[in-house]
Amino acid sequence: MTAHRNLGFVAAAATLLAAAPLSAIFQRWTWLIEAAIAVAAVAAAAALSRLARAPLWGQVLAMLAGLVIALTWLFPGGSELLALVPTPATFGHFGELLGASMQDMRTYGVKVKDVDSLLFLTVLGVGVVAVVVDVLTVGLRRPALAGLPMLAIYSVPVAVYVDSVPATPFVVGACGYLWLLVTDNVDRVRRFGRRFTGEGRDVDVWEASPLAAAGRRLAVVGVALAVALPLAVPGMAGGLLDTIGDAAGNGNGRSGQGGNPGRIDLFAALSGQLNQNEVTELVKVTTNEPAPFYLRFGVADELGPAGFRDRAPAGRPVNRNLPDPSERPDRGVERQRYRATVEVKNLNMPLLPVYAEPVKTDNLGGNWLYDPNLQIIFSNRENSRGKRYSFDYVRSTYTPSVLSAAPSLPSDDPVLVQQPVPPPVPAVDQLVKRLVEGKQNDYDKVRAIYDYFSVENGFSYSLSTEGGTSGDDITDFLTTKVGFCQQYAAAMAWLVRAAGIRARVAFGFTNGSNSGGSYVLTNKNLHAWTEVYFSGIGWVPFDATPAASVQGSVRSAWAPDADAPDEVAPSAGGTSAPGGVGPSAGPRGRDPLDKDIDQGLSLGDGGATRQSPVWPWWAAGLVALLALLALPALRRSVLRRRRRAWAPTPAATALASVPGPSGGVRDIVVGVDADRARADAHAAWDELLDTLVDFQVRVDGTETPRATAERLARAALSEEAGAVDGVRLLGRAEERARYARDPLTGEALHPALRAVRRALAERADRRTRIMAALLPPSVLLRWRTAAAERSSRLVTGGGQVRQRLLRWNPRRLLANRPAR
Repeated sequence: MTAHRNLGFVAAAATLLAAAPLSAIFQRWTWLIEAAIAVAAVAAAAALSRLARAPLWGQVLAMLAGLVIALTWLFPGGSELLALVPTPATFGHFGELLGASMQDMRTYGVKVKDVDSLLFLTVLGVGVVAVVVDVLTVGLRRPALAGLPMLAIYSVPVAVYVDSVPATPFVVGACGYLWLLVTDNVDRVRRFGRRFTGEGRDVDVWEASPLAAAGRRLAVVGVALAVALPLAVPGMAGGLLDTIGDAAGNGNGRSGQGGNPGRIDLFAALSGQLNQNEVTELVKVTTNEPAPFYLRFGVADELGPAGFRDRAPAGRPVNRNLPDPSERPDRGVERQRYRATVEVKNLNMPLLPVYAEPVKTDNLGGNWLYDPNLQIIFSNRENSRGKRYSFDYVRSTYTPSVLSAAPSLPSDDPVLVQQPVPPPVPAVDQLVKRLVEGKQNDYDKVRAIYDYFSVENGFSYSLSTEGGTSGDDITDFLTTKVGFCQQYAAAMAWLVRAAGIRARVAFGFTNGSNSGGSYVLTNKNLHAWTEVYFSGIGWVPFDATPAASVQGSVRSAWAPDADAPDEVAPSAGGTSAPGGVGPSAGPRGRDPLDKDIDQGLSLGDGGATRQSPVWPWWAAGLVALLALLALPALRRSVLRRRRRAWAPTPAATALASVPGPSGGVRDIVVGVDADRARADAHAAWDELLDTLVDFQVRVDGTETPRATAERLARAALSEEAGAVDGVRLLGRAEERARYARDPLTGEALHPALRAVRRALAERADRRTRIMAALLPPSVLLRWRTAAAERSSRLVTGGGQVRQRLLRWNPRRLLANRPAR
C-alpha cells in the first residue's frame, strides 16, 4: 500500500509537470498554484481511500470529492458551509463560471490575465486529468496509457496559441511522464523480488543496473528527438527545412509560400482588447500622409453558418517586388504614394499592421509574406512584437461618381464565386431587398445599406453586447440595434453580400493621438470596418460604426458620416469624425431629438423580451432530488411488505366443514404447507437482520440463529419481555427452518418481529431512528454489496477476455509453429 501511495503522489506530480505548456496561455502563475492545490487534494483523497482499502470506484469517487472541495475553496460562490462544503448554489456558481469561460475563450487572446472563468476551467481540466492519470497508473497499473490525458493538456496551448508553443514546457511534461514510467517499473521490480542485470548476477537495490541505464539513455534520446525533429519539419516554427527553402528564394514568379499564421481569432482578439480596462500602447506609426486612413492587419472574408472567419493567407516574401496599384488604369481613382514607419510594442500576433496596398518594405526579412488579395503581411514563423519596419504604400481615394460608374460583376465571375452569397436568413434577406429596391448600381446599393446604420434608424454603440457574426447574431444585432464595431462591420458585410456584392471585414486601428505625424495606437484604437469590392477599382472601405463613438474615426466623400447634422462631405483625403471619445467609452444613448425611427428588422412585438421563468426548473430539480433521496426508504418498505406476504395465516392447522355422505356436515383438518412455513421463517429472519442493521446493532454471520437470538435477548432486549420472547421465537423458527425436517408452524412470527422492532427503536437515539426511516443502512449495504459483486464480475470477465486474446498473441503462434 505504501508503494501505491508513492506511485499516486508521483502521478500527481507528473500531472502538474505535464501542465507546464499552459504557461504559454496565462500571463501569471496563478493557474499553477490553484492547479497544484486541486491536484494535491485529488492525491490526498486517493491516498486516504486506498488506506481504507476502498475499491477502485470508491477511490474515483473520493478523488472527485477532493477535487470538488478544492474547487469550492478556490472559487467560492458565497454560500458554502465552512468554506469547504459545497451547496447547490455552489454548483450553480460553477455552472456560471463554465458558461462564462466559453464566452471568455472567444473574447480574450493569449496571453490572458487571471480571469476567474478561465482559471476555473483550467483547474477543473487539470484536476480531472489528475484523476484519470491516477486511475490508469495506480488503479489499473497502466501508466503508459496515462500519457494520453497528459497529451490532452499539451494540445490546449497548441490549439489556441498564436505562435508555436516553446519546446521547454514540452520537455518538462515529458520528464514528468518518464518519471511516472520509471517509478512504476521500479515498484514492479521491487515487488518481484530482485533485479537482473543481463550479466547473470543480482544487483543491490541502490546499484545502477546496466539495463536501467540503457533504458534511461533511450528515454533521453527519445525526448531529444521529439523536441528536435519538429524543428526540421516544414511548416513548424523556425524549421531547418524552411530556412533552406527561404535561402533558395522564390524568383520564379509563382504565388509563393502560404500557411496558417497561428490562426488567431480576430473577432475574439478585438473584443477582448476593447473590453480591457487598462489602456495599453500597442503600436506607434509615423507617416507623411496628412490624414491617413486606418492602419490594418487582418481580414475575415470566409462566411459560413457560424459567421465570418479569417482564412489562411498565401503570398510571397515582402522583400521582393510587391504589386503596385499605380500601374493599373486610373478609372477616375486618385492614387498618391506615401511612406510610413511602424514600431510594434505590445502587439503579439503573426500579422503586421500596414496601411492598405503597400508597395515596398524595409527591415523585414523573407519570413514575412504579403498576400495581395487580402492585402496583409503575415508570417508562419515570426511574431510582430518588437518589430520596427518602414514601408511605402499607395493611398487611393474615390468619388461617388467613379464608384457609381463601376459595372456589376457577372454572377459567374471568379471573384463572386470565391465569396458566395451568405446562408439564407429570411428576416435579413427581406431587409436587404427593401433597402436596395430601385437602386441602379452597386454603389447606390452599398450606400443604402451603409446609411441604414445610423442613429436616425435607432442604432447605438455599446461594448456590453455579446459578440458573434452568425446569421442569428446578425439578426439579433439588427433587432436590438446596439453593438460595437465588430457587429457593425460584420452586419454591413453580410447585408452587402446578400445584395450580391463582394464584401469582407477588415481589422486594424483607428487614428490615435497625433503628435507631428506620429500616431500612438492603443488597445482602445482597435477597430473593425467593412471593405466592398468594385469592379475595376478594387477594395473600398466603409465604416458603418457611429463616428461619434470611435476615437480617430475617418469618414470620406464616398462614405460620409450618416449622423452628421449637415450633408457636407469631407475632403477626399478624409477627416476625423467630430467629438471622438474612444471605442470603449461605453454605450451611446440614442439622440433625444431622433424621431420617425425606422424599425428595421421587427421580429417581435416591439416590447421587452420575456424570459422563461426559472422556478419550474428549480421545482423539477427539487422534486427529482427528493425522489432520489426517497429511493432507499421506498426500497425498504417494498422489502418489508414482500416479506409479510409470505405468511397469510399463523395457524398450523385449520378446520374446514364439508358435506357428509348422509347429507350432514363433517369437519376435516387442513395442514399448513411446510415449504410455505419454511419460507415464512426465512423472510421473518431476514427482516430481523435488516432491522438490526438499520438500528446499528451488530450482526455476526458466524452465529447460529439461536445464538444470535440469545445475544439479543441478553444485551439489546433485556428490558422488554415481549421483545425477548419474540426474538427467541424468531431464532427458533429460523433454526427449525434450516436444520429440522419439519419447520415451526402455528406461531405468529410477524407480531413477534414488530415487538422486536419497536423495542430496538425505543432504545435507539433520534438520529438512528431518522436514518432507519429515511436512509435505511440495510438497503445501502445491499446496494454496496451488489455493486461490489458486479464490479468483481466485470473484472473477472475482463480478465477472461484478456486471457482469450492472449491466446492469439503472434509470438505464441510463432513459437507453436512446427519447425521445418
